Amino acid sequence: MSELGFSCRSELAEDADALWSEATLGDVNRELAPWVRMTAPRRWRQRPIAQWPQRKPLFYSRILLLGLFPVDHHRFYFEQIDANGFVERSRSWGNVYWQHERRLQSTSAGCVLTDTVRYRSRMPLLGRLLLPLYRALFRHRHARLRRRYGVPA
Repeated sequence: MSELGFSCRSELAEDADALWSEATLGDVNRELAPWVRMTAPRRWRQRPIAQWPQRKPLFYSRILLLGLFPVDHHRFYFEQIDANGFVERSRSWGNVYWQHERRLQSTSAGCVLTDTVRYRSRMPLLGRLLLPLYRALFRHRHARLRRRYGVPA
């Protein structure tokens, strides 16, 4: 099974520390809307991700297409959470391995946010077919981030 991946990068007119310290799963769902929504137990929904535990399985999340139709079941596990973002290494029904790294770098006009995804599908052909969809979803997320926080002048 081969690993696939991609990156998305956006310059935002928002302070990196402010953006990261308050980010919740609710914010993630706003980025993903209207295409996908992730479920979570009540105690995790509004807890800032920067405060979530590391290196232990946290919970299972149903991935809902259009917020209604279950398409995957994802187990959250954060390898690393620090002042500059996170490295999430999870697994799901569709992917034996999913790594999402989000990094924020401060700039004089705000920050640069970079998402890097690497994954290995349980079915290699399906993984290749999903690559353009995953890329499109992350491009959509970044477009929503730019609309919400603005871009440096």
